[in-house]
Amino acid sequence: MLLHEKYHHVVRLEELVPLALQIARFKIMSLRRKSQRHGEYTQVSVTDIQLPDLQADPATLVERKQMLDRLTEAVGQLGDRCRELLRLKLQGRNFGEIRKRMGAQSINTVYTWDHRCRQQLLDLMGGHWEADRK
Repeated sequence: MLLHEKYHHVVRLEELVPLALQIARFKIMSLRRKSQRHGEYTQVSVTDIQLPDLQADPATLVERKQMLDRLTEAVGQLGDRCRELLRLKLQGRNFGEIRKRMGAQSINTVYTWDHRCRQQLLDLMGGHWEADRK
């Protein structure tokens, strides 16, 4: 039907074979262009991809646990205001929201509290964040 409507000028069988080959060539090239656009020629097989080992080695796990224990102990020794300030910061609150929640007169007061609380936490952890530095 399509050949009759679109290619009505083709009447002989000898003309039909080259036309069919030309249409097939156009279709193949169209499929190649489409697969290139979709990145199918540059894809790497899933079996060829080398994935990194995402599990931490035992030494790193022990260091993280020790750091967490030290941090938990140090936060427990902080005052109520510092613990509340850290809690609000960990919730993603900004300093303006923290000022309202804690009833501070100025945002600079919250900045000062934050600096002092972080300094106090650092002192309680031994003056450094890493466990291996003494």
